[in-house]
Amino acid sequence: MFAAMTLCIKLVSDTIPLGQVVFFRSAFALIPLVVFLYARREFPAGLSTKRPLGHLLRSGFGTIGMFTSFAAIARLPLADATLVNYVTPLLTALLGGLMLGETLTRSRYTGIFLGMAGVLVLTLPQFSGEQIDTVRLAGYAFGLVSAGFSALAMIQIRRLGTTESPGAIAFYFVMVAMLASLPSAGSWASPSLSEYALLITAGIFGGLAHIAMTLAYRYAEVSLLAPF
Repeated sequence: MFAAMTLCIKLVSDTIPLGQVVFFRSAFALIPLVVFLYARREFPAGLSTKRPLGHLLRSGFGTIGMFTSFAAIARLPLADATLVNYVTPLLTALLGGLMLGETLTRSRYTGIFLGMAGVLVLTLPQFSGEQIDTVRLAGYAFGLVSAGFSALAMIQIRRLGTTESPGAIAFYFVMVAMLASLPSAGSWASPSLSEYALLITAGIFGGLAHIAMTLAYRYAEVSLLAPF
């Protein structure tokens, strides 16, 4: 679902401003989220929380990660943007050990190191020529920033997941992201019908993906280090 969302965003990134993409991605994510909460009989009662600061922290990390991720997608070929995004689970695994106390063995450190090295091996040759593509360089930089903040958001989801509703975690995130996009409204474009369809589809896929991701971090009986 995240892959389908990313494809939709890439298809509109040349004509639709970043803030507008974030707004549609967030606003239409509310549809599956509200349906999910109703199905679990958690709307609106399930939105109550005793950890508002925890939600704000998760939403802040996630919002920065979303803006920078979409900025990377707009500046890079889709394959390259996806490649840089692979840094996110590597950083999440590392932070799971440092911040959540999960066991970091030598083999896991080796796996994280080799994963990072693999990303570098595939990206550094892009800048070996005499003229550096500054747009692509900015795309990689945005992608790395996104990976860092997204990893922090994953850690916070894991913390919140012990007490908070998965739907509520995703709901507050998309609300914060939507509000964060509003200051850019003055520069928004007028999408075509096909662009509206892509923006709406991106939002729905994004909402479904966040529900699935939050459920995974709450209920999976494996640690964040499981890939290693």
